[in-house]
Amino acid sequence: MTAPTLSGAQPVRPDRAPAPSKPGTSRGAAGFGPSAPLKPAVSLTAETYLAIGVVVIVSLLIVPLPAMALDALLALSIGLSILVLLVAVSSNDPLEFSVFPSLLLLITLLRLGLNVSSTRLILSHAQAGRVIDAFGNFVIGGNYVVGLVIFLILVAINFMVITKGAGRIAEVAARFTLDAMPGRQMSIDADLSAGLIDETEARARREEISRYADFYGSMDGAAKFVRGDAAAGLVITAINLIGGFIIGMTQQGLTATESLATYTRLTVGDGLVTQIPALIVSTAAGMLVTYGSSNPAMGPTIGKQLARSPRTMYIAAGILAVFAIVPGLPPIPFLLLSIASAVVGYLVGTTQAAAAEAERVRVVESMPSQPAHSAPIRELLAVEPLELEIGYALVPLVDDAQSGDLLKRVSLMRQKLAVELGIVIPPARIRDNIQLPATEYAIKVRGVRVAGGEVMPRFLLALNSTGAALPIEGIQTTDPSFGMAAVWITPELRLEAESMGYTVVEATVVLATHLTETVRQHGADLLTRQHTRELLDGVKESHPALVDDVVPNKLSLGTVHRVLQRLLREGLPIRDLLSILEALSDGADQTKDPELLTEHVRRALGSVILQLYEQGDGSVRGITVGPRLEAALMQLFSPRPLREGGGRTMDPDELTDALRRLNDLVTIHKNEGHWPALIAPPSLRVGIRRLIEPVLPKLPVLSLGELPTQAPVLSLATWELARAN
Repeated sequence: MTAPTLSGAQPVRPDRAPAPSKPGTSRGAAGFGPSAPLKPAVSLTAETYLAIGVVVIVSLLIVPLPAMALDALLALSIGLSILVLLVAVSSNDPLEFSVFPSLLLLITLLRLGLNVSSTRLILSHAQAGRVIDAFGNFVIGGNYVVGLVIFLILVAINFMVITKGAGRIAEVAARFTLDAMPGRQMSIDADLSAGLIDETEARARREEISRYADFYGSMDGAAKFVRGDAAAGLVITAINLIGGFIIGMTQQGLTATESLATYTRLTVGDGLVTQIPALIVSTAAGMLVTYGSSNPAMGPTIGKQLARSPRTMYIAAGILAVFAIVPGLPPIPFLLLSIASAVVGYLVGTTQAAAAEAERVRVVESMPSQPAHSAPIRELLAVEPLELEIGYALVPLVDDAQSGDLLKRVSLMRQKLAVELGIVIPPARIRDNIQLPATEYAIKVRGVRVAGGEVMPRFLLALNSTGAALPIEGIQTTDPSFGMAAVWITPELRLEAESMGYTVVEATVVLATHLTETVRQHGADLLTRQHTRELLDGVKESHPALVDDVVPNKLSLGTVHRVLQRLLREGLPIRDLLSILEALSDGADQTKDPELLTEHVRRALGSVILQLYEQGDGSVRGITVGPRLEAALMQLFSPRPLREGGGRTMDPDELTDALRRLNDLVTIHKNEGHWPALIAPPSLRVGIRRLIEPVLPKLPVLSLGELPTQAPVLSLATWELARAN
């Protein structure tokens, strides 16, 4: 599988909305003078309907209702509870039903209003409509004690089990979400600074984090509504039962038995009509907060996960078959369940085998049907400037059909590095390589592997960026981009890891970040002479005299190309081509050596160097060169023969010891993958750079002469020779 060549994504500007028209004026009937501005017609919005509905619900607590209206509203309450349950079950994410806490308040208030209305009818007329009467007769069935017990059981289930559990889960989820907010914000900022996402997506992610925190906090408080509703139902039931019994005997002229029968039937029916919708809504709340976020719908997931293993279904069928032959147990139900489990296991096994065979056929069909020698010679000899080879397990990270966003991230990476470095990053060719292990990848520059690593596509990488995070369960590893300690964790541990101080990122982010850092380090190898000519042509459109003065009058294109490569190799951007060309024009009168011209350009880019390495307060902190080492290096790099008594050169052992000391200092002062700068005298910068490049290629070497005079230089440590015994 070979992914299409990437190109930078162009932002799409939304169409500009038409300007609102100004309100016009019209003349009066006689045509003299303007009349009053036309007023828009009053329209009822959703907010208006909601306000009217709330007023109606509150009025139920005061205004008496006829039995027919009460029946209609009770049916509405039951229908609303069923609708809420269905929406909660079909939601893939809690935020899809973020209005649930507010809706729960309104539904609870509606049930309380109906309770008050039904209580008024029961105590006043000894009847409360056909719905309550039907529920009372169906549940009681002539036995009032059974009816009361069933009602109390329903209240206990709702109050003590479902509502209490859902409230506790919402409380814990809100706490974990709030604790994890700083870590998730840091992860978003890291993606934004790395160019993996744009400002719009970063803002959307921050808003999503805030919405999750608000939702779980609201659910924590909304659970109290249901608990209060259950308590109020008990009080209202007791009032209806005791008050109705007294009113039936004193005002209705009923006997004690008739009064108890009538008001018990109505009271239990009223309680069931209100408690059953409350139980349904409480169940919906519990399902919504327990299932988590960013998952498929609950129904398909339950069936898929329960029946994902044929072996499990066969074991369950065997256990049920054993129960069927146990003396005293009814054999028919257990035998039917055993047969059903075995059938489900067989169907699942057949489906999985068919899917595996289809995948094998797809992989075989995707392989080239012709031998490699039949491909065109030109295609075989072509070398891609930038390639990313991935194992077959990482293919979903690239496939848009499987929600893979690696292509988008690589496109954003090209745009960011183009702005940061000042060069056009060539398109990245992404292809799968069956010779690589399933979870590994390789980054190639001009056909040569320069970096690689391993990512776990179904895991998250928890980075111990501060070094003070607590241990967490997972697969210990090292971040391939910056060498920090990290752990591969399952998605379920994300909130816990962020609350413990880890920065958690997806596998796609890990791969894209490593690719970004690799391209940044090898930008000089990606800059060709053709790209250099294109950069000069772009400057020539606005400054033709400057470009003509440098190329070809003073320097060749190859010399300019080598200077730009040297700047990129040491981490300096070449966006300011005007300053670079002006410095080359001035320096070309003295030398044509690309190395010396590079030093001349670096002094012209002093403000850029200061911006790259200053610490926020305008100062530059780094490792400085000690006086004894400076004198020894001056003798080492001097092209002239030493005079008598002029000093001695460093022997190989001293040089090795000095490089070891420098490596120790860099290790001590390296902070979160960022290298400290080595600040050298101007005459030694090039020599020191050549000396340390084989062992410390990422260590930046700065010269005191190229830093602005107003920038203070602070020494973190001194690189010095060991004192002679």
